[in-house]
Amino acid sequence: MPHAVPMPAPGFHALILCGPGVSLNTFTSNPEECPKALIPIANRPMIWYPLDWCYRMGITKIHLVTPPSSAKAIEAALSQNPHLTSLPTPKADILAPEELTQTSGTAEILRLPAVQSVITGDFLVLPCDSICEIAGESLLEAWMVQQAGLGGASAGSTDYFGPKFGVGGEMGGRRGGLGVWFQTKDESSVKGEETDFIITTPLVPPTVQPPEGSLRSSISKLVYSTTTDTLKDITQEKKYFPVRHGLIRKHGRIRMLTTYRDAHIYLFPYWVLDMVTRNETMDSISEDVVGWWAKASWQDGLADKLGLRAVFEAPDDMEGSHHSGLIEEDMDIENLSSTSTSNLKSRTAKEPRSAFASRVSKPTAISGGETKSGHDIAVPPILAYVHPITTDAPLIRRVDTAGILLSVSLRLAKLDSVEELGRLASSPFAHTHKIVYQGGIAQRCTVTKADCLLAENVTVEEKSVIKESVIGANCHIKSGARLTRCVLMDGVVIGERCQLTACILGRRSQIGRESVLKECEVQEGNIVPHGTDSKGEKFMVFEGLDEEVDEFTDRTDKDDDLKMAESEASPKA
Repeated sequence: MPHAVPMPAPGFHALILCGPGVSLNTFTSNPEECPKALIPIANRPMIWYPLDWCYRMGITKIHLVTPPSSAKAIEAALSQNPHLTSLPTPKADILAPEELTQTSGTAEILRLPAVQSVITGDFLVLPCDSICEIAGESLLEAWMVQQAGLGGASAGSTDYFGPKFGVGGEMGGRRGGLGVWFQTKDESSVKGEETDFIITTPLVPPTVQPPEGSLRSSISKLVYSTTTDTLKDITQEKKYFPVRHGLIRKHGRIRMLTTYRDAHIYLFPYWVLDMVTRNETMDSISEDVVGWWAKASWQDGLADKLGLRAVFEAPDDMEGSHHSGLIEEDMDIENLSSTSTSNLKSRTAKEPRSAFASRVSKPTAISGGETKSGHDIAVPPILAYVHPITTDAPLIRRVDTAGILLSVSLRLAKLDSVEELGRLASSPFAHTHKIVYQGGIAQRCTVTKADCLLAENVTVEEKSVIKESVIGANCHIKSGARLTRCVLMDGVVIGERCQLTACILGRRSQIGRESVLKECEVQEGNIVPHGTDSKGEKFMVFEGLDEEVDEFTDRTDKDDDLKMAESEASPKA
């Protein structure tokens, strides 16, 4: 019998942010037709991976947030692409606010009225380029146990107060959030991959140890977060990294990590929207929202500067509007154990009502510093799931550069197919068949099935060799071609006797015969001339360049004619 998994309460919401894909500009130069969210990863649209992850963890209330310029292309793909139409129902909704542009910050997105109107409770935020092989329900379970109670929903009752943060849910106090960080130095590592600098401190060990396989053993409290580039700027300016005394006083044991990266997967309580709305200078979720939130738990006065006192001391009649659902009661996890005594107690009529909202009792758990109002602000923690380094660790990556796109696609191509292992034993990212159209493969050619993926209607002519590559639908590989560690999007044509290594080719591009390319990128629809020999080049056509050249040429010709006329008109010596 399969293990029961926790399901999000009704109203739990997922926001998938579909950004512009600046670092993938070879393939996203025309976002109206091919936005970043539709770039194929191992022959599936990029957006399929976060959508599938949300559906598998039980979240069906999903919004794809995208600039209006990309909305039509994504809507068409949701209705027509076979990978996206095969996802469960209900279909994800597209949210394209008019104010949203290709350069809007992620925190700015959360302040948009259109976005705030659809979020009615606790929510999940993740990017469209997220690849996460970890079961989402395991991550959700860890967050529920640590911060939200097993109900997973905000509770509207005020019958008793439990522990402020931890078991017991939000009846015991405002709950915190959870973010995900992964190691960049593993088998999928790419040279120059972006990293972040984080500082964590361990949580108090639980009374009952988590079961084997639980993610809770890898969860700690985040106390500092910034990008590695910002860290370098600080250390170059000061010649050292300054550590505040407040951090050391609050947390005597800390861990600094420099090779991990923020996956931009966040489980947020509803009150985070209020914090972001009150702080209009917050531009990035990762750097500003999470970074300032982490420091507010130990830096004196910062919580007040962020307006958290106003956030947490909301009027009682507003409490019910911030809930993701209703449950009959919060569960006291410790009380379920036969080896411990619970501290939960019912609030009687004789007990004085707290000055805080019902979900924020006496602020004794985490202090943000005493202020003029006479009491500390209890700042809920932002937790960090730090993905452990093991040989068989599940894949977590952000596919936001061409190098990572190539690396992750080739890694997914090595997964055994559902045909080979069966649905239950195979990876959630496994394809049904490694080679969909066997009839298109000539007899006298070599295709290494163990590390290749060939989509529908791919034809490979004789004497061709394909190793460790991903070939999209309707591609044509002509005779004598050799492909090693390449990714071909749909409709690509490879000429005779071409040699391609570590290349990514955009849709409907063509490579002329006898070309030799290594570590190259080819834009959608681009035609590479016959006999081209190149390494590390991007083959792109820049719109408007020809017009600028013609305009410059015309202007130069006019200047030359004017100079000649002036020379002829001047009197001779």
